Amino acid sequence: MKNRLPLLIITAFVPMVWGSTYLITSEFLPPNRPFTAALIRVLPAGLLLLLITREFPRKKELSRIILLGTLNIGLFQAMLFVSAYRLPGGLAAILSSTQTIFVLVLTRTVAKKATPASAWLAALMGIIGIILLVASPSTTFDVIGILAALTGAVAMACGIFFTSMGTSSLSTLAMTGWQLLVGGIFLLPIALLTEEPLPPLTAANIGGYAFLCLVGTALAYCVYFHGLSKLPPAVIASLGPLSPVTAFILGWIFLGQSMTPLSMLGFVLVIASILGVQRAMMGARKAALSHTK
Repeated sequence: MKNRLPLLIITAFVPMVWGSTYLITSEFLPPNRPFTAALIRVLPAGLLLLLITREFPRKKELSRIILLGTLNIGLFQAMLFVSAYRLPGGLAAILSSTQTIFVLVLTRTVAKKATPASAWLAALMGIIGIILLVASPSTTFDVIGILAALTGAVAMACGIFFTSMGTSSLSTLAMTGWQLLVGGIFLLPIALLTEEPLPPLTAANIGGYAFLCLVGTALAYCVYFHGLSKLPPAVIASLGPLSPVTAFILGWIFLGQSMTPLSMLGFVLVIASILGVQRAMMGARKAALSHTK
């Protein structure tokens, strides 16, 4: 675990960057265009990475790239922005925090790998922490937004799991670029058929899209997939609650959202959950390696 701590810390910055998505969506992007926002976020980033790497997958890898690009990028980003536009950030964060549970379910049922009870308890503690951190009595419930957030959590959990199940002849940059391209192709007809053209963009709009594309996507996904290639999927998924924690802190700083004793307790529980899942899964992995020797 110690020799992987620097990688873990670097990878942890990715969900923190993604936690800014709610603030940027609400404050910088044109309203009511979730699929367009997702498209602008991923397609240019994918083309940029492919232009840099100029690597092509083997024919037998294409089906896997299409599957991962659809789950990790296309479907997840579409659902992320639908929930970001339709739900308060707090409720969306609560629903997205179920991602770790879904990864544990896949690890246990599909991969047939041990999932310690302590990992389940830690993951559940994280969900409780998110509820305490961002839930509000005034939260309004939007069925489409709730379904979108849950679908996004399942899509990302499946993407994390299946990414960890195989290898690729491509570099991390190229594999990321191809997945972003697939995700962009998935989103393109949806955005064109369901949403109106963008209005004239302001400097704030352009800045918001540029940040999401270059920092929140091209850079963040490269770091994320590199971490996923080296660490267990449940450990990576356990970092997910850092995203709503970051969203909450940014809301507190920039939008004047309140921080109560309960929200502070939630913050502590989320951090404890992340550490608990990682310790449990790393311990299980170490025990499995020792058993095979």
